[in-house]
Amino acid sequence: MTTIFERVKTALSTISPAVPFSLAPYKATTLPATFLAYQLIVSVPEQNADDAETERSYLIQVSVYSKTGLVSLPDVDTAMLAAGFEKGRERQLPQDPATSHYGLAKEYSYL
Repeated sequence: MTTIFERVKTALSTISPAVPFSLAPYKATTLPATFLAYQLIVSVPEQNADDAETERSYLIQVSVYSKTGLVSLPDVDTAMLAAGFEKGRERQLPQDPATSHYGLAKEYSYL
């Protein structure tokens, strides 16, 4: 069975730049000019039958970071929609004062 993390990684592996799940190995000075990070926001059971879960929904946030602003970003929407995710809300993240990256958080759901 494919996990939600494998599903997201597979979808995002079709675009550039690289998609680190965890930014722990990076230091502020070694972050790429443009990069993506993703996380699970919430996972909710949606349906049960015979005392067993049969459907679950997932809300994933993909954050796009760029030092050059938010005009020319990787096409995350096409990759995620092609993988069966539905597009949700977007919001601008504050510019990181330590790295100078601008950020855009994009939400996607999967059932």
